[in-house]
Formats: sequence, C-alpha cells, structure tokens
Amino acid sequence: MGQNKKNTSVNTPYDDVFRTLLNDCSSLIIPVLNEVFGEHYTGDEQVIFTPNEHFLNMQDGDEAKRITDSSFVVLGIVEKSYLFECQSSADSSMLVRIFEYATQIALDLGKIRGSVLKVRIPHSAVLFLRSTASSPEAMAIEMETPGGTVTFDVPVMKAQKYTIEEIFDKNLLFLIPFYIFSHENRLVEYDNDEAKLEILKAEYTDILSRLEMLQQAGVISVYTLKTVIEMSNKVLDNLAKKYGNVREGVKSVMGGRILEYEAKAIKREGMKEGMKEGMKEGINEGVMRTLFDLVKKNLLSIKDAASQAELTEDVFVAKMQSYKG
Repeated sequence: MGQNKKNTSVNTPYDDVFRTLLNDCSSLIIPVLNEVFGEHYTGDEQVIFTPNEHFLNMQDGDEAKRITDSSFVVLGIVEKSYLFECQSSADSSMLVRIFEYATQIALDLGKIRGSVLKVRIPHSAVLFLRSTASSPEAMAIEMETPGGTVTFDVPVMKAQKYTIEEIFDKNLLFLIPFYIFSHENRLVEYDNDEAKLEILKAEYTDILSRLEMLQQAGVISVYTLKTVIEMSNKVLDNLAKKYGNVREGVKSVMGGRILEYEAKAIKREGMKEGMKEGMKEGINEGVMRTLFDLVKKNLLSIKDAASQAELTEDVFVAKMQSYKG
C-alpha cells in the first residue's frame, strides 16, 4: 500500500541564498568547515552533493518530506560527510530537525553487510544568521541505545559575530551575503540618518574592494565574485525591505554590474567547469546547466547558447524549460 507524502518543508529567501552559494560556489564552504569543525582542508578537495530531499517515516504511517539546507561529502585525504543547516534564529526544534536529517542521511547512505546495518552520522553544524547572548555556543545530541549512550556534537556558527577583518582573514567569504545581519538592529538609524548610512556604505565599499582584489589575484573567479554580490543584494532586499534608503544606498555600492568582459569570463569559466563535471558522451549535463544559467542571467542569448550546444533554438528552449536543476 502506497504511503502519503506530506511536504512540510518551508523555504525562505535566506535558505535560497545559502543553497545557491553552496551549489554555485561550493569551494567557499571549505574554509567554513575549517572554522567550524577544526578541519585542515587546503581548498583542493572535491565537494559532492547528496540528495537534499528526504522522506521521514512518521508514526501515523505517512511520510513527511524534509529538505536539508546542505548535505554533502568532501573528498580529501579521507572522505567525510557533512550536514550544514542555516537558521535565521535559534529555536527549540532545531536539534530535532538536525537529528531527523542526520539519521535519515545516515540511513540513505548506509550499507548492509551480512546481518549488520552500518550507518554513519554526518558531521553536523548550524549557521545562525541571528544570535543573542542566550544563543547556544554549541549543541549536542545524545542517544541512549541498548549498547550504551552515544553523543555527537553539533557546532554552532554565528554569522553576526564575524567582523569584516575576520571574514577576509579566515577566507570566510561564504558569510558575506549575510553580513548585513550584523547591522539589523540599526537599519532604522541608517535609513533616517544620511551620515550613518554613509558609514555603512563605506563598509560595503571595503568589502567590494577586497573581493575584487581577490578576483584579480585569481583567488576567486569572476563568477564567484558576482554570485556573492548578487546573493548579498538578495539578502539585503529581504532584511531591509522596509528601509528604502538602506537598500538603495548599499546597492549603489554592491550593484553587481557585469561588464562585457566579465560576462565573457563567466561564460568561459562556466563552460570549463561544465566540461569537468559533465558526462563524456554528447552535450553533458554540466555544460547544459551552465548555458541555461547564462541565458537566465541575460549573459548569453538563446541563439548563441543553442549554437554552443549544437542544437536548434526550439530544441534548446524546450530543454531549458524542462530542466529541473
């Protein structure tokens, strides 16, 4: 008998930004893992994403759908699996969700060897976009089993505690789109005081200058630079939606204008990455995904994209419309 599947997931703009950064700029998560888990990754490791949709068996016989913010494997000297959740504020149900996600991921990736089911709980952590004095510095999950008590830590990363200096010193560029949260309590001041707004704009001028220097030095790609800018603006639009002067002021600095030469660089980088990730036969999925993304961002015309894919424009459009990535 088939089971009903209840979709209980709730998506927020901040979840979208979190996932976009992970999927489009996956290398940015490596320094975060070093910071949160005390790892010593060099940045050359490969990040492989695992399915983020999981169906949990409920007591009433139904299945509840959960979507994790991030479930991935890092291939370094050893292979490690991670679960990294993003939360705008701490709440009492966070640990319950972490437990649900972690155990279901462990089960999905588990193996039966003879009469033994072997599962591995992923290294799990939470990024809090907002935090207060009462927000936990760390969390843990304790399981009592017939074989004894097992405990695993759930480290907490607080976005608001990192200054611009710390973000760049530790290469935590992943946090930049969420930096505006550190100013959340003063947005009304900035909106009503031009002098204070100029101070905020100066901070973002500094952020943009540092990002551009990293790009020019080859530390990050043009694509990563522009993605961080776009995601910063998306967070700003939502967090400061009541403060028009703040939005316009910061966006005047972090406008994310893409010059023609930058668009061409993005296209070249995207095609190169697509070829690395794609399949060997035919027009691989990586290349097609890159072409779809470039068209959606108005960086490439349908005509040129179809030509790159060696397809007619009608066929290319049909494939783009049916693409679920």
